[in-house]
Amino acid sequence: MKYTQEYIDKLTYGIIGCAIEVHRNLGPGLLESVYEKCFLKELFIRNFEFKSQVWLPLTYKGLDIESGLKPDVLIEDVIIVEIKSVEIILPVHQAQLLTYMKLLQKPKGILINFNCTNIFKEGQRTLVNNLYGELPVR
Repeated sequence: MKYTQEYIDKLTYGIIGCAIEVHRNLGPGLLESVYEKCFLKELFIRNFEFKSQVWLPLTYKGLDIESGLKPDVLIEDVIIVEIKSVEIILPVHQAQLLTYMKLLQKPKGILINFNCTNIFKEGQRTLVNNLYGELPVR
């Protein structure tokens, strides 16, 4: 499938909708692992194609490295979602997601923090890289 910015943006809207539904039902204050399990169930209910905790291949100077890196969720093979339950999203959280996007060659990532009062307003950050900018708009 050839992706477009419009397609990826529509996916993003649906993904954030899943996070809002989980947050509406559970509220803040739980462990990331709980939110992740419920978020995966919501993705399944809404028929998203996804993989969770997939090992990230890493090659360093031509050598394959077992890095132990596992992005939380890869949705439709195009958007990486990192789930947090922290007081505030730190620059290191964004850097981690941007690095995952670079290593996996994915154009968009969403950082979702369930420890907030409103997912839409303060609990998510959407990041794009140069791959997104190179995609056709429609």
